[in-house]
Amino acid sequence: MTAEPEGGGAGRVFLVGAGPGDPGLLGARALEVIASADVILYDRLVGPGVLDGARAGAELVFVGKQGGGEAVPQERTEELLLEHARRGRRVVRLKGGDPFVFGRGGEEALTLRAAGIPFEVVPGLTAGLAAPAYAGIPVTHRGLSTAVALVTGHTREGTGGEGEDHEAAIDWQALAAFPGTLVFYMGVSALPVIAERLIDAGRPGSEPAAVVEAGTLPRQRTISGTLETIAELALRERVMAPSVTVVGAVAALASELAWREPPPLAGRTVAVTRARAQSSGLARVLGELGATVLEAPAILVRMLPGPALDPSPYDLVCVTSANGVEGLFARLAAGEPPRDARSLAGARIAAIGAGTVAALAARGIRADIVPERAVAESLVEALDGLAVRRALIARASQAREVIPEALAAKGVQVDLLDVYETVAEAPEAGVIEQAVCADYITFTSSSTVRFFLEAAGGAGAISQASRIVSIGPVTSDALREHGLEPHLEAERHDVEGIVEALLADAADGQRTQP
Repeated sequence: MTAEPEGGGAGRVFLVGAGPGDPGLLGARALEVIASADVILYDRLVGPGVLDGARAGAELVFVGKQGGGEAVPQERTEELLLEHARRGRRVVRLKGGDPFVFGRGGEEALTLRAAGIPFEVVPGLTAGLAAPAYAGIPVTHRGLSTAVALVTGHTREGTGGEGEDHEAAIDWQALAAFPGTLVFYMGVSALPVIAERLIDAGRPGSEPAAVVEAGTLPRQRTISGTLETIAELALRERVMAPSVTVVGAVAALASELAWREPPPLAGRTVAVTRARAQSSGLARVLGELGATVLEAPAILVRMLPGPALDPSPYDLVCVTSANGVEGLFARLAAGEPPRDARSLAGARIAAIGAGTVAALAARGIRADIVPERAVAESLVEALDGLAVRRALIARASQAREVIPEALAAKGVQVDLLDVYETVAEAPEAGVIEQAVCADYITFTSSSTVRFFLEAAGGAGAISQASRIVSIGPVTSDALREHGLEPHLEAERHDVEGIVEALLADAADGQRTQP
């Protein structure tokens, strides 16, 4: 008999496989239930971008493990599933790979069944099959392997992982005699033990083996060797989790069938210091290019309240950022009746930067004046000769006075509309420690420079091996004021310009390597 959820709700739990990491490999049903979920309980191995499909009001709860230790005990995870379902919620338990392949999904399903909570299993593509495929290794191949065994890599001599004695459950003699491919999950630190046990049990040390790190993700790489050498090679190459290890003749096919070109920023870490709300787009692009992205937001953008705006007196409206666009339209909408883009029809619109232009376009406005360089001085040049009586400038409260002073000097009546401010958002200490040692540290404004260095303890905290990337001359000047000379300055003073600078520098570094 199925118990009714407490409160009379119709709670339901979905045990969903998020796949091996690449969000493009999510199944259609998985996307559906993620989009409709009230609560999503997710693991560390859920790939970046997988949660992007969650609805705005969904509650996202991390229940995974960090650093090999159990962040949330399995018992607590199961309690959360029951609690939320009994409150009538649609609950997604989102797991890397497949929930029934080393995902403890069976245990959670049994708990739900015992409690009378309805559930559905949404299988996912397991890393033991997907990661080798992305590395050019077919786990079965005519003439080489007609069977495949999926094995947990945790052993008592290794790091453990879930507090269980897995070694007692592994029959090494049987695995050594298995007539096919062996795929080990979660066994990077245990590779020496795994290789030793298999060889001692009769598996040839000369048999091909490969470790696939971060399978299906942009930073994926493959380390190839033999069963006898693979542990030493993985240690030398500093292979990290998540990784799977393939043992068998098919592992040798990686050199012939590898089809995925290494992305241009593979192996590089990039720290992003811009505001959290704006960082996701840059982080996503860098991740797609293979970089390991460290989001260390140093600033927080805060919209400022203010009176409703009547734009009719102005023949020029200047907007200096995408945040300025948001604040401008908030003030327009605050009137009675609310105003929209049509109320700006009598004014020329000037915008700085591609992001600002795109934000205006999303509101139905095509900017009339866009300087070639995304700096205030360039906009002043673009406005030279334009007949203006009264101008409105929508900007940050701490903005430079270059534009208003230049317009005022020409007799223009200038009204300043401070629609937002940037304040410090101190990243967590652990994030700062990683960010100051990143291969690249990106700065997108003077405020990101000031607040990041305050959080880091000054310019001296930044590793000399790190390359400093500036979005443009104003940010570069701020870096110099704090004792840092930027290694790179974007030619286009926007996010796309930063990406272009990183790609060019990474390519140049590859060419100059011995």
